[in-house]
Amino acid sequence: MLQTFCGGKLFAERYGSAPVEVVGLHGWARTRADLAGPLAGLNALAFDLPGFGASPDPPAAWGAEDYAALLAEALAGLGRPQVVLGHSFGGRVAIKLAAAWPELVSGLVLTGVPMLREKSDSASPAWRFRVARWGSRHGLVSESRMERLRQRYGSADYRNAQGIMRSVLVRVVNESYGEDLARITCPVELIWGANDTVAPVAVAREASALLRDAKLELIPDAGHMTPYSSPDVLRQSVQRLLGVSTP
Repeated sequence: MLQTFCGGKLFAERYGSAPVEVVGLHGWARTRADLAGPLAGLNALAFDLPGFGASPDPPAAWGAEDYAALLAEALAGLGRPQVVLGHSFGGRVAIKLAAAWPELVSGLVLTGVPMLREKSDSASPAWRFRVARWGSRHGLVSESRMERLRQRYGSADYRNAQGIMRSVLVRVVNESYGEDLARITCPVELIWGANDTVAPVAVAREASALLRDAKLELIPDAGHMTPYSSPDVLRQSVQRLLGVSTP
């Protein structure tokens, strides 16, 4: 069943009939449907984050904290702290939520979240693109020329994003959450695909060292899309944080 929150700014799929105790947040350019497997059998809400699925675009180039603020408004009406499952981009939002609104989050399950900038990320774009970007800012390169260069040198996510969502992506991929991780007080389970190339295991290990109460579990032979490859592992992690015994 699809529900609306925050005056139509957020939509979510409802699982179960008892009071909600789990919230799921999907990855970039994905939807709530990704979390159907991990949330099966739970009393949960799987949100479409603004700009994806049924939820409308944000009004500006939001960062993860802006997304978290809207989620906080929705979660405040649920009557109890939630275990939050965040995959990839959704995990970025979940980290901000737990750091800034700890009273709303009883536990975090993070999977495939690029939450810390890798040292290799410091590599600059191709020199042609850098020069063109400088020229664009000074009115020397047309927008059509810049778009051709973006299509050539940008990531797949960047090429596929349109309008305000492209600006959101640029902002979010340049965020790092080390300070936020250190502020989180609830227990955190990091469930990671051992072969994840989007958010490598090294990122999870570094994040684990910053968290006060963290557990890292690697899934052999899994990559980035753990909600599809390993839904049972994610569900069991959520259940542990709920205090439900698992096989």
